[in-house]
Amino acid sequence: MNFLTIGHRGVMGVEPENTLRSFVAAQQAGLDVIELDLHLSKDGALVVMHDAEVDRTTDGSGAIADKTLAELRALDAGHGERVPVFEEVLDAVRTPLQAEIKDVAAAQALAEVMHRRDLLSRVEVLSFHDEALTEIAHLVPGVRTALVADRYGPEVVERATAAGAATLVLDIRRLTLETVEHARAADLRIIGWVVNTLDHLRLVRALELDGATTDYPEIKRTGRFTA
Repeated sequence: MNFLTIGHRGVMGVEPENTLRSFVAAQQAGLDVIELDLHLSKDGALVVMHDAEVDRTTDGSGAIADKTLAELRALDAGHGERVPVFEEVLDAVRTPLQAEIKDVAAAQALAEVMHRRDLLSRVEVLSFHDEALTEIAHLVPGVRTALVADRYGPEVVERATAAGAATLVLDIRRLTLETVEHARAADLRIIGWVVNTLDHLRLVRALELDGATTDYPEIKRTGRFTA
């Protein structure tokens, strides 16, 4: 498989993260995959936002789970952008997606959309939560899943295997050759995140990873020339 460049929350280094504006910019930059994050609103809408609270990325405050979709829509998510729902992203871009389940409860809602829109080939489901991957695999047979980890050692391979994940998405700052070799022995793909510097890109290439998640679109063209 070719080396993949994955837009982190779109291209969050240059556009407001997890907004349609950011996702469209990622597609226009030619990134291979777009990563986004999913939570449930108070009234069960599958909304795209990273944090459990709206404070950091909007002009509002409080928990997503305490707000209706209408209340979330009233917020400014940066440059006048609104908080999108997942299906709006599906309609706005054609690029393959990595949908990260932040709230385990969102697995059911995501499964419903995946069935309705026939998304098996287009959407890979990510999570830090092993149980979320197990749940989505039960609800959507054949779904591609990836375990995300930032504090880990070689044992993360056993976690991924137990959860049925085919891919590991690992914090590049903690990644070691031992973990890579252990993952390869288990026939797992490995993505490094967040790869925003040339040094980190060189490391990704030296370890022969399958891809890099980045905040900046220029990693796409730099990655072609970095060995």
